[in-house]
Amino acid sequence: MNERVPWQGWRRRGEDAGLPAAKGPGSRRPFGATWWGRAWLEALEQRARLDPNRLSRGRSYARRGSVLELTVSPGQVEAVVQGSRVTPYQVTVRIRAFTTAEWDAVLDVVSSQIGRVAALLDGELPPEVVDDVHAAGLDLLPGAGEVLTNCSCPDFAVPCKHSAAVCYLIADALDDDPFALLLLRGRPREDLLTALRSRRSTTTPSSTPPPKPPPAGIPARKAFAQHLTTASGQARDRGPGQAGGLPGQVSGLPAPPRPMGSPGQPAAVKALDPPRSSGVDVRDLVALATDAARRAWELASGDADGGLHLTFEQDLARRAAQLLGAPELADLAHRANISARQLTSWAAAWQQAGPGGLAATIDDPTDADPQALAEGLDALPGTTEGNRITAGRTQLRLAQDGLWYRFDQHFNDWTLTRPPSPDPRDLLTDDTDFPPGAARPKLRPK
Repeated sequence: MNERVPWQGWRRRGEDAGLPAAKGPGSRRPFGATWWGRAWLEALEQRARLDPNRLSRGRSYARRGSVLELTVSPGQVEAVVQGSRVTPYQVTVRIRAFTTAEWDAVLDVVSSQIGRVAALLDGELPPEVVDDVHAAGLDLLPGAGEVLTNCSCPDFAVPCKHSAAVCYLIADALDDDPFALLLLRGRPREDLLTALRSRRSTTTPSSTPPPKPPPAGIPARKAFAQHLTTASGQARDRGPGQAGGLPGQVSGLPAPPRPMGSPGQPAAVKALDPPRSSGVDVRDLVALATDAARRAWELASGDADGGLHLTFEQDLARRAAQLLGAPELADLAHRANISARQLTSWAAAWQQAGPGGLAATIDDPTDADPQALAEGLDALPGTTEGNRITAGRTQLRLAQDGLWYRFDQHFNDWTLTRPPSPDPRDLLTDDTDFPPGAARPKLRPK
């Protein structure tokens, strides 16, 4: 809560003395730095078309800090605005919150592509989300008739200058965090992420099989006694003088147990939290220990090499591939000092093609063999840039390993969408999303 009293220090006349003019670098600062912030202001300006003078005065109020408090909650924003009088005014801005059924439709749209969750967590609102929600019969961004304002001042205008000042600062809040718009529509950030996580867990099969219960086993004393009895019987059957024929002699060591059928999670990590002074989050510690256990299991079982040869980018993509579609991917991106959208594309590439897919994703365009490039152009007529062929929202890349990789454009990013192939035509067969304007290739027998 802001305890400052801005009218002290400049008030020199009576109770209704005018406010000082905004001065300094912020006296002409704009509002609505993002496209969705500007869309909010357009709805405000359309509503105030009958009296636009209130908007300019509202901007001045917002720039000089007359809005003392601003609280965003589901369906409304409450604010305290200092006007020309000593007593501040109470302002409320409301828009309609979605119903449960309507939110189900929004969640369907947001969870349909993993890049959308990553974009939101990275502070962006993809236009495709708004368009697809609109196609479902809903509007995330309110229209002019949806923004309802109320102020305790005696001004008859709708909106008054105090309400307009609050609306301009709401645009700042939307610029800073697109989840504020979703909160206005009725869902807090944590509730929304929980719903998306739950929806993904019910629609996406888990990459890790459920752990098998450990065998019941028998006490070691009983097992050893049984082994001695068996060895003694075998020795008597062989008779004296034969190998292993001494009574009671153990014939050999038992075979070592095979590794578990699947990697597990180290239970000891959960037993004690790290000291607060260490700066280590217990969730990060559990994640790292679990990853180390998985890599150790791969080495023990011969399933893989544990990723000991991976570079930093490759190991980061490998870990991110296990978090695709989960909010934890954004935390990993923050710790790695890259954007969530970039790490999502790395994770998708690793999931499709491992190190080769990641190299095709992050490597800059390079010169390619003209004959091989001509084969790619025959499959996908388009423009070339080094080893890349682009037609509409589809792109083929000829990587250093001699394989072709297909990328599709999502949210202005190129994302690897299929495993590689030595023949570029294999990446374009049965393609319902072939870019418009490009000739479909005529497939020929290999």
